[in-house]
Amino acid sequence: MDRNTEAFCPLFHHAVELIGRRWSGAVLRAMLHGKTRFRDIREAIPGLSDKMLAERLHEFQAEGIVERRVHDETPVRIDYVLTAKGHELQTAVDALSDWAETWVAEPVPPAG
Repeated sequence: MDRNTEAFCPLFHHAVELIGRRWSGAVLRAMLHGKTRFRDIREAIPGLSDKMLAERLHEFQAEGIVERRVHDETPVRIDYVLTAKGHELQTAVDALSDWAETWVAEPVPPAG
C-alpha cells in the first residue's frame, strides 16, 4: 500500500517528531538562513541554551541532516553545515513559515 494514502505513516511520524522537537525548527531555520557557527546559531534564536543547541545539532548529525566540520586553524573553527538532505527541508520550512504568517497569531506578552 502507498504510504502517502495511509492515515499513519511511520516515516512521516519520525520526520515530524525530529523536526518538531523543542527548538529543532528554529535551529533548522537559522541554518537554512546561513548560520553555521555554534555561537551564531545560538545568538539568532532568543532563549536557546548551549545545552539544547548541542543536543539538536547532535540529533541532526545522527540523522544526516547536518555535518560537523572542524577546520585546522588556531583557534580551531567548527562549522555545522547542512547536508543535501538538510537543504531538502527548505521547501517544508518555507511552507510552514508561510502557513504561520497566515494563521498563527502573535504571542501575547504576559501581563505584569
